[in-house]
Amino acid sequence: MILKNITRKTVIAVDLQYLNSFWGKAVGLLCKKHSHSLYFQTRFGIHTFGLKSPIDVLVLDDRLNVVKSEEVAPNRLFFWDPRYKGVVELPCGSITKSKTARGDQIIILESFLPLPL
Repeated sequence: MILKNITRKTVIAVDLQYLNSFWGKAVGLLCKKHSHSLYFQTRFGIHTFGLKSPIDVLVLDDRLNVVKSEEVAPNRLFFWDPRYKGVVELPCGSITKSKTARGDQIIILESFLPLPL
């Protein structure tokens, strides 16, 4: 999937994966050899225990507006208001590169390859 910031007209991620299982959310980026972008829903917090490098985190409301964004160092806890449950974990630097800020509107697009003729 592709994650776009429609407020700033920038692409945040082209490799977004949706996690909906308990195990997928619990493990997150821990077992990944390459840094991917993850989207999932949870309440009030995540951890970065076991990660070797920082990640960028976006917290989204029900309308996919950014309500909080932050770079989170390894082995930390990160909390937010439990009213918001959409979370995006990104490679470090993604927020700065895409110029994403609080209040920006995000859109998630399904990516697909065109079928050969």
